[in-house]
Amino acid sequence: MIEILLAGAFALGISLFGTPVLIRGLAARGYGQVIREDGPQSHHVKRGTPTMGGIIILFAVAVAYSLTHVITQVGPSASALLVLGLMTCLGILGFIDDFLKVSRKKSLGLTGREKIIGQVLYAGIFAYFGLSFPDKKGLTPISSHLSTVRDTSIVLGTVAVIIWIILMVTATSNGVNLTDGLDGLATGAAVMTFLAFILIGVWEFRQGCATLNSVNCYVVRDPLDMAVLSAALAGACTGFLWWNASPAKIFMGDTGSLALGGALAGIAAALRIELLLIPLGGLFVIITGSVIIQTTYFKLSGGKRVFRMAPLQHHFELKGWGEVTIVLRFWIIAGLCVALGLGLFYAQWVAR
Repeated sequence: MIEILLAGAFALGISLFGTPVLIRGLAARGYGQVIREDGPQSHHVKRGTPTMGGIIILFAVAVAYSLTHVITQVGPSASALLVLGLMTCLGILGFIDDFLKVSRKKSLGLTGREKIIGQVLYAGIFAYFGLSFPDKKGLTPISSHLSTVRDTSIVLGTVAVIIWIILMVTATSNGVNLTDGLDGLATGAAVMTFLAFILIGVWEFRQGCATLNSVNCYVVRDPLDMAVLSAALAGACTGFLWWNASPAKIFMGDTGSLALGGALAGIAAALRIELLLIPLGGLFVIITGSVIIQTTYFKLSGGKRVFRMAPLQHHFELKGWGEVTIVLRFWIIAGLCVALGLGLFYAQWVAR
């Protein structure tokens, strides 16, 4: 499992030491965060903080993954390359949005419709090619079966799989984007989920049908390489968190949040744990749910609100909670959700 340690260490080092270089470069060009006027007043001190930090996360992951495979002399898997492609495309979409905001000096980049169109397009391409490239055993990067903690007997078919992956990627990337509202909140929660993916990938590899003759074995194409990619993502996010923790010296922006959301959905699909992503990414689900509840109730009640402000983290800010307190408590929630997801994954193995 040396490749997992290498990928994580390389990504951590590149991100940790590369982020200050990016901060200086972005600050020199005046690429600072634009703050919404209707947001919490405490956020106005963050105006001008360099954004688009997701660039270093993407760079660190790509370089670390590549170096690891050069050193171990093992070729990259189709599954990992597809997830990297999805991440990069969504990162570019987020970069365009971030760049428009800083160039216009307004918190208005791409429209919601333009973002959704881009997410749907890239997710659809990812899903289509994910059903291609079978290996010698006929396994493709993405299964045509609906998966919970493993593939179920429910066959979706090509069109249904593409639609399902589009919904997964769009929901997850927007969920991470909504969570990225306080210093380090989304980054820390993402690290926990990627660490869980490492454990799941290694377990599926050890208990794979290629090496284990059992009815309880896993039929997954590239579980070990998904663990390697997850380690690179965990390392890159951890290095970035050093500078993104409160008080943040840099924000990941939509460049990072959309890319990380795509990575979460893509890896979950490749590991055949699609529905398990709900508890593993529980914090993102909760925060997204708060926005849905707020918007729906506002429309149905004629202007009334459930929360003082959505997403949920801003509700607690307006209640007087300190930013660090909110982040730490939400990280605890994220950790409990990840523990629940891992528990469900292992419990299913024991039950069988």
